Amino acid sequence: MRVLILGATGGTGMEIVRQTIVRGHSVTAFVRSPEKLGSYKDLITVKQGSPLDSSALGAVAVGHDAVLSAFGPRVPIALSDQHLLRDFAAALSQGLGQAGVKRVILESAAFLFKDALMPPAYLLGKLFFPTVVADAMDMETIIRESELDWTLLRPPKLTDAKHTGQYRVREGHLPRFGFSISRANVADCFLRLLEDTSTARKIFGVSS
Repeated sequence: MRVLILGATGGTGMEIVRQTIVRGHSVTAFVRSPEKLGSYKDLITVKQGSPLDSSALGAVAVGHDAVLSAFGPRVPIALSDQHLLRDFAAALSQGLGQAGVKRVILESAAFLFKDALMPPAYLLGKLFFPTVVADAMDMETIIRESELDWTLLRPPKLTDAKHTGQYRVREGHLPRFGFSISRANVADCFLRLLEDTSTARKIFGVSS
């Protein structure tokens, strides 16, 4: 499968790149800083550009079977990035529409699970990370209203723990006591969702 990866230089994105290669897929990374992927230069195709540029995104997406996105703002979030995910979603929807690519899996945030009680994800998000909640919600609205075959993955706190392949996934809900998960295991979940066509147009919570 030909896979385009966005956000490939971040913690989760790097793991998605590594594991996608291991699973035998052909990888293209579309990033603003290609030098950060120097260790993969002989294994993947790296294209430089901004994921906020719909025309450039559409051009690089042509010919790919799916897009995996771990794109998001750096923490702490700068004032200029308060609507980054919203703007990205608009560019992605337009760009993939131009490219004729339908399948996309995106990393969102567990803060959007309003029914989660243990942990109280939405409440914690609104109290401590209101900008993240608002921006992620705007992104999801744009993606869900698009004609893409989207899947949204909402992890809780991300850690740098090892890739174990042992985690819980729940459709439409955050797994109970889902406080954290490693970036490596989130990447593993991306690949499992990619290989299961029945996950299109669904939202999943994932946690250790």
